[in-house]
Amino acid sequence: MGKKKVLFVCIHNSARSQMAEVFLNTLGAGRFEAESAGLEPGALNPLVVEVMKETGTDISRNVAKSVFDFLRQGKLFHYVITVCDETSGQKCPVFPGFAKRLHWSFPDPSALKGTHEEKLRETRKIRDAIRAKIETWIKETEEVK
Repeated sequence: MGKKKVLFVCIHNSARSQMAEVFLNTLGAGRFEAESAGLEPGALNPLVVEVMKETGTDISRNVAKSVFDFLRQGKLFHYVITVCDETSGQKCPVFPGFAKRLHWSFPDPSALKGTHEEKLRETRKIRDAIRAKIETWIKETEEVK
């Protein structure tokens, strides 16, 4: 069986979906192929770029992509996973084919308040929560085989 194709979606493809893509491609290498996109693609969140560098991953050259481009290209995924809040997750387009939709709610780093250090600390928590969720999901998915 080939790699499971996964698309992570959030509003701007600037933070949560970018982190999820990196972690799944790294931790699930050879078994999963992840991409990410946004409903309204924006610029990468500098806090996310900074906390991902701490894990040894440079995403500073990543580009936010549109979920609608994937639809137009006719790409098919095994899983489409929204990583934004419930309301935004509802706006996600339906993908043709057999994609299973999942929703993992994570706080939005761009909505954080406080000093730069406080926002960094909270962004690290979000990063670590996304990584932990992916580690658990990989195990769960492999057990289902």
